[in-house]
Amino acid sequence: MRGAAARTDVVVIGAGHNGLAMSHELARRGVDHVVLERGEVAHAWRTERWDSMRLLTPNWMCRLPGRAYAGDDPDGFMRAGEVADFVCDYARELSAPVLTHTPVTRVFADDRGYRVRTPRGDWRCRAVVLASGAFNLPTLPRIAQAVPPGVAQWQANDYRHPQQLQAGGVLVVGASATGVQLAQEIRRSGRPVTLAVGEHVRLPRTYRGRDIQWWMLASGLLDQRIEEVDDPARARRVPSPQLAGTPERATLDLNALRAEGVELVGRLAGIRDGLAQFSGSLRNVCTLADLKMNRLLDAIDAWIEQHEVAGGIGGAERFAPTDVGTAPRLKLKLGEEVRTIVWATGFRPDHSWLDTPVFDRKGALRHDRGIVDAPGLYVLGLPFLRRRKSSFMHGAEDDVREIGTHLAAHLEATALALN
Repeated sequence: MRGAAARTDVVVIGAGHNGLAMSHELARRGVDHVVLERGEVAHAWRTERWDSMRLLTPNWMCRLPGRAYAGDDPDGFMRAGEVADFVCDYARELSAPVLTHTPVTRVFADDRGYRVRTPRGDWRCRAVVLASGAFNLPTLPRIAQAVPPGVAQWQANDYRHPQQLQAGGVLVVGASATGVQLAQEIRRSGRPVTLAVGEHVRLPRTYRGRDIQWWMLASGLLDQRIEEVDDPARARRVPSPQLAGTPERATLDLNALRAEGVELVGRLAGIRDGLAQFSGSLRNVCTLADLKMNRLLDAIDAWIEQHEVAGGIGGAERFAPTDVGTAPRLKLKLGEEVRTIVWATGFRPDHSWLDTPVFDRKGALRHDRGIVDAPGLYVLGLPFLRRRKSSFMHGAEDDVREIGTHLAAHLEATALALN
């Protein structure tokens, strides 16, 4: 039999960087709250990343409310374990009210707000912040069900290093940040690698002597608000850019992979009778990605000229078009040419424990810039939540400040109603 539920004003679900940033904001406002974490602080960074993974953003961009990177390698890229340490140090500095190993099993409305159920007892509160992340569950296409039994399948959150994979050819499906990095690492282990390429975002690691993220931040692109774009739904679906964080700050694009022996094919369109079938649109998809990259570089050049940026920057440059070869293959025999498939097809949030009618017909959370379609319910960390930078660590500060203002007004209104 359950005992009486504990009470607080706000329950924050998730003790990653977004949940802790919200804790900082709530503490600043004097709001009583608790942060519930399914494992340890920064759990996903320690348990759900491949061994060699590094951030896509340079260290100088790693900041949270009240804390900035203070190490001796600002232009480097943290490994996953270093990110976890950074977040854990932040939690200690805040003395954040985190309860670890407290997974949430159900959230539902009651007469005073919400009830949050955990194996360690229930919490009653007037507001809930969903800060459990946008990358909880891998998005596995239905086509995976047609893979022959003899072909091993790995999802990106289970993959750790190439030695896990059996000998033989590997098909990596998905050519965004994760896919291109895994394709390169697996190829360097000596295995034949084929990369199935769909829509993607091509970017150079550095441009005119500075990291591409420096230009995107300085020019205001990362601060672009969701209400300023023509198609918000599409903007939120844009895949992560083909970037890698390496000490060499090398550009990792399809040309670089081809030079290392990775074979490029089109989007995986079907599997029939043991044959993987690929779309014939590879050349067009790559041409579009090249075009969009060059438009971005044009915009950066125009911003540089307009603002008369100096300081040792290089001249304008353009990069070779993506070379897909003369005739990309349209079929591949699974079980012979390919012994393993690695699915790098993206992730989605897990809100399966949220027992409130706030999902659309596709199962996506209905929200307006993080304000969920239910009084007192909020979400953080989703792509382009309020700004283009919302899914980056440094994007949390502005989002929690604005959402915190709305949340505080909700608490004030409900306090009056309950008295």
